[in-house]
Amino acid sequence: MPMHFDNLYTHDFARIAVGVPLCRVADPAYNAEQTIELLLQAAAQGAALAVFPELGLSAYSCDDLFHQRALLEGCEAALARVVQASRRLPTVAVVGLPLRFEQRLFNCAVVLQRGRLLGVVPKTYLPNHGEFYELRQFNSADEALGDEIELLGQRVPFGSGLLFSAEDLPLLRFHVEICEDVWAPIPPSSYAALAGATVLLNLSASNVVIGKASYRRQLVAQQSARCLAAYAYASAGHGESTTDMAWDGQALICENGEQLAESQRFQRRAQLISADVDLERLSRERMRQTSFGQSVRRHAALLRGFRSVAFKLEIAREQPLALQRHVERFPYVPADHGRRDERCQEVYSIQVQGLVQRLQSSGIKRLVIGISGGLDSTHALLVAARAMDQLGLPRTAILGVTMPGFATSTRTREQALRLMAAVGCEAREIDIRPSCEQMLKDIAHPHVDGKPQYDVTFENVQAGERTSHLFRMANHHAALVLGTGDLSELALGWCTYGVGDHMSHYNVNASVPKTLIKHLVRWVAETRQLGQGDHGVLRDIVDTEISPELVPATAAQPMQSTEAAIGPYELQDFHLFYTLRHGYAPAKIAFLARHAWGSRERGSWPDAPHVVRNEYSLAEIKRVLRIFVQRFFKGSQFKRSCVPNGPKVGSGGSLSPRGDWRAPSDSESAVWLADLDRIPD
Repeated sequence: MPMHFDNLYTHDFARIAVGVPLCRVADPAYNAEQTIELLLQAAAQGAALAVFPELGLSAYSCDDLFHQRALLEGCEAALARVVQASRRLPTVAVVGLPLRFEQRLFNCAVVLQRGRLLGVVPKTYLPNHGEFYELRQFNSADEALGDEIELLGQRVPFGSGLLFSAEDLPLLRFHVEICEDVWAPIPPSSYAALAGATVLLNLSASNVVIGKASYRRQLVAQQSARCLAAYAYASAGHGESTTDMAWDGQALICENGEQLAESQRFQRRAQLISADVDLERLSRERMRQTSFGQSVRRHAALLRGFRSVAFKLEIAREQPLALQRHVERFPYVPADHGRRDERCQEVYSIQVQGLVQRLQSSGIKRLVIGISGGLDSTHALLVAARAMDQLGLPRTAILGVTMPGFATSTRTREQALRLMAAVGCEAREIDIRPSCEQMLKDIAHPHVDGKPQYDVTFENVQAGERTSHLFRMANHHAALVLGTGDLSELALGWCTYGVGDHMSHYNVNASVPKTLIKHLVRWVAETRQLGQGDHGVLRDIVDTEISPELVPATAAQPMQSTEAAIGPYELQDFHLFYTLRHGYAPAKIAFLARHAWGSRERGSWPDAPHVVRNEYSLAEIKRVLRIFVQRFFKGSQFKRSCVPNGPKVGSGGSLSPRGDWRAPSDSESAVWLADLDRIPD
């Protein structure tokens, strides 16, 4: 049966649910009803897994009632009711109850689906300190001799080393541990992740005391990060005995260190939270991080002891199932104002530190930089100014040069002059048209005969002349040429190779994308990093349309627009992030892009004045993504193979061949274009 493009499971996501039902102490029938109600809700939402609290069918706080036969038999009867209710449901449920095995009692999680018991997982680490006395009632998983249990007429795998694998969603492989297990120095889930589990489930009761909720968040997030996994944590809520403890019903879902969902604490009602986990992201992180594979090798003997239990998820994929996950429109730019300011400060500091070190190590005390009046050179100049401040050198040690050509606008020329005055650097202006005319004459270009042939040669002669001037001025003044080109341009090959804007002695913008540079320049203005300078010019620059300004505008041909040629940077930076950071194929990137950009009403936006609230259809996303795929994979790597030095600023990656990205210059784009064709028109 064909899979629908708009179904989250088509793109290796899985919806995970965590239930916090109401409970009654020692009332298994009531507890089963509450569990079933939440399980039905989870199934209706399309969840693959639903996990419930520790000992949820009995209640955790039964104390010595756990040794009463009536309660134990009542729990097994309650389990039978949950199993019966699951017969028509694809959702896998994980419920907690006490179980007798080998004449001993174990605190267990039972995994079930479609009327079948898939496995029973006993708790490994039993707390016996403070308010906990579990050793009084239960035995550890390590004390079990057998590896199968007879339960409800089924022969079921028993043990802590069980991995549950979905045959029809291969990246979904989950492991179950119980409460204290994750608080141990080396939780069982750590080994399970090394054995292949991408989703880790925890059935917990966990009473609440001051500060514990915050610690749980840290614990669950860190375990998910350390294991490169998703981690779903259930905790007991209203109805547990408050004889000596209280319960807040905190449920959490985290993925690789990021919290995706959390319940409301201290509620007198049942709750169900869910989150869409990106299984491919987790798998790719494990492929990328070599320490994960090294850990597998180190613990191989132990990992071979895990047993795999197969099941079929059989969630319908022929119909749409929208992604509920939050996807940032601007993956390089947080929408939250506080986080965005923090990001800008961090990036700016990294760039400044990189340049300061390069100047100190080289013994050079001057910089030469070309100033166009546009975004990239503006931000590079701002970094240079702060670097000079930190080195105790005057800003006049920066030689800023604006070099108008055949199509330079009055606006950008004036902005360049205002910017250099605001920074306080040495400012010069060189008209490159005479030297360009000579070059065009030397190569017999039709332009010298008055023909309006504005081809790539015409454009690159200007870019080359500018860079040639900068390098010779750097020689003359014992200076470094500071590069200005950004990550987005490098990804798309939107730069003139060699003696052009591609080359410099050091490029502080090398791993900063265009969308972030806009915010960086505005942040410098808002936080008055220039001191008493003219911050208004920075806002004017941010509001200027991005253009190479190499071809003269005419009545028939308006001013060049970069984004008209290569697509909106806000989309291309989105495509770049998921290609470079996660290695996703075009179809999945388009799925995420439509979720993020398909409606201007959905999700949060950066509140900066320059942000236009655009929205894009899937057809437009596909068109722009095709440009990205063709330029990134086919035509631009030779430029990236010899880029200047520059500091990496973010986990979104850099394109330096000495860092994140090493690729052949003569590769093909066929497989990416073929995947692109999977996207509906």
